[in-house]
Amino acid sequence: MNRFDRVTAILIQLQSKKVVKAQDIAERFGISLRTVYRDVHTLEEAGIPIIGEAGVGYSIMDGYRLPPVMFTKEEAIAFLTAEKFMEKWTDDATEARFKSAMYKVRSVLRTVEKDALEDLESLITVRQQYAPFTVANSNALDLLLKSISEKKIARIHYKAAYKEEITERNIEPIGIFHDYGYWHTIAFCYTRHDYRHFRADRIQQVLLTDQPFNEGHLSLPQYLEQVKNNQIKSQLETIIIRVNKETVKYLNCQKHQYGFVSEIENEDSIEMTFLSISLEGFARWFLMFADMAQIVAPNTLKERVKNIVLKINTML
Repeated sequence: MNRFDRVTAILIQLQSKKVVKAQDIAERFGISLRTVYRDVHTLEEAGIPIIGEAGVGYSIMDGYRLPPVMFTKEEAIAFLTAEKFMEKWTDDATEARFKSAMYKVRSVLRTVEKDALEDLESLITVRQQYAPFTVANSNALDLLLKSISEKKIARIHYKAAYKEEITERNIEPIGIFHDYGYWHTIAFCYTRHDYRHFRADRIQQVLLTDQPFNEGHLSLPQYLEQVKNNQIKSQLETIIIRVNKETVKYLNCQKHQYGFVSEIENEDSIEMTFLSISLEGFARWFLMFADMAQIVAPNTLKERVKNIVLKINTML
């Protein structure tokens, strides 16, 4: 990237956030802090009202606006790809807002970029085996994000796994994330008086109340890091199984949920190592492909699987 393109990109980055750190600019473009300072000074000389505060970062004076920027062909294609994902993997309200934003993006594209998008639109497909949201909670993601942004308590109707009962709970969500094909939220639950993990497709309804948050919360990254550290500190069980090579390919989507660490390829099998926090949960997952695999260690897992099988036999 030449200097002109870099300085232009820095200006766009400054417009994208309230405050941008010099270090963030340096890391993005792979340049030194001295070069960042020189490029920012170039923008100031061009009349851009940049405010710089030591130890904080750079910002553009409030109220200053520039004409719409032009997007490259590659950036336009990236937007189109994101739109395909948004059509399948978000709620109706968020999808509608993204489509509205895409109309604005398309409006500033040059003819060549518009033609490229029209040619590619039918050639990009995101397949979906199940819907991440039901009709009843088609605006769940949008309302959860409003709850977080406005710091207003949300009231949800939630159906837990394997239960027909729907409970009503007041929650203070701290963030949302997507994992293993589902949207989730971490929230302080007033029913449990603790943080709980809610899967969005099990939320039947979300109502945004006028009640402000009462609790001070960690950010979502801080909370997830804390959970990760607690899991590491807990007594993790090392599990080794040997799986038929033909079977392994069907486990790739699930193995990380059960603590997958590494694997060794043998002549006709794959030896897989896991660190699990639940021997019981792992045993029941293992039974799904037990006729195509073998438990190497520990013996406690072998015994648990045997006991489950014996119980099944008595019920048949």
